Amino acid sequence: MMSGSSSLGSVNIRTMEPQDYDRVRTLWLSIHGLGIRSVDDSRENICRFLERNPGTSVVALSDDEIIGSILCGHDGRTGCFYHVCVREDMRRRGIGSKMVTFAVKALTFEKISKISLFAYTDNSLGNDFWKHLGFEKREDMYNYEWMLNTDNITSFNS
Repeated sequence: MMSGSSSLGSVNIRTMEPQDYDRVRTLWLSIHGLGIRSVDDSRENICRFLERNPGTSVVALSDDEIIGSILCGHDGRTGCFYHVCVREDMRRRGIGSKMVTFAVKALTFEKISKISLFAYTDNSLGNDFWKHLGFEKREDMYNYEWMLNTDNITSFNS
């Protein structure tokens, strides 16, 4: 397990911990268009996710306020990013890139060789970000989902 922190000016990038949940959720709720699932994004399930994937999820802090996050985990083969976001007034300062670098290093430490993520097609800002970092958009496959828990509803922030 890799953990730690790095700084970017007055912004600190570090491993996300279970006690960060309330502040991270507050950030998620402030992000226009971010989809939050009623079950998957609950305190209980995020803490379980962090326990299963120690040291890979990331937060960015400025003056002890969480201004960015990446939920990052893996299955032993492929890493996956969820809820990658930076507070809207703090964007275009390299914070997202620094968080991705931190998470990539954590996955590399775990000997994971690739990362997958999902970006909504109408999220032009996010899609441009991933392309800028060198992520490749796949055109050769479909994404299928089978919802096992029908109570797990996604709501999108307006």
